[in-house]
Amino acid sequence: MKIHGVAITNPEKILFPASNASKLDVINYYKNFAGQIMPFLKGRPLTLRRFPDGIDQNGFFQKNASDYFPDFIKTIAIETEGGKNTTVVCNNIKTLLYLANQATIEFHIWLSRIDKLNKPDKVVFDLDPAVGSFESLKKAAEVIREFLGEQGIRCKLTTSGKNGLHLWYTKRRTQTFDQSREEVKGFAIDLASRYPELLTIAMRKEDRDGKIFIDYPRNSYGQTVICPFSLRATPKASIATPISWKELSNIESAQEFNLGNISKWRNH
Repeated sequence: MKIHGVAITNPEKILFPASNASKLDVINYYKNFAGQIMPFLKGRPLTLRRFPDGIDQNGFFQKNASDYFPDFIKTIAIETEGGKNTTVVCNNIKTLLYLANQATIEFHIWLSRIDKLNKPDKVVFDLDPAVGSFESLKKAAEVIREFLGEQGIRCKLTTSGKNGLHLWYTKRRTQTFDQSREEVKGFAIDLASRYPELLTIAMRKEDRDGKIFIDYPRNSYGQTVICPFSLRATPKASIATPISWKELSNIESAQEFNLGNISKWRNH
């Protein structure tokens, strides 16, 4: 069996035992939603999260392209603190499906593009949930949206597909990661001061007192975030899904959208 020129191996292998979703289900998802996910993937270094034996077994994060990846897989050599990584770049559906056939469940993207690696074009407010309810997380998203609006910034919203919410916006590539992160840190400090019962920038979980952590360090060179429309390694095969601000009040968890209810959100 070939799909878009990619030979599919072990298509019936179950990757999500709880929902009985197979590798072919994963591949078909990425094929059918390539139009939605590709604009977020193109031109960015990737970290892959693969589960060759299904999500109930140990998976692994992959920053370096495997030696056996075919020549059509684009890569870029990136200098990091730990050395040099040869990182995959997914610019077309053939690459996307090849990686899905390698049991890549999750695609994690850089906040910059390969032509200007140290100049981010995205900022993400990664909201880690507190001990409390998802409702408090939604409230946090709303107050951050209002705050950013006061700064003249219009942000968008994506469920993480696991526990949290991502607020994000695009920016001109005029700042380095260090400069951008300092700006976001300033926003986070102001927000935590304005909403001290709801938000925190405490790095240590034991210091957060049940508040919602604004993960501003995520906006750093070499850091990644889950790509919108990526599957997540959860029992229901949940999906990181862009949603409108009107929709936020109606969702009950960050795993609201999954392979089993595609008809509910396929128009996103």
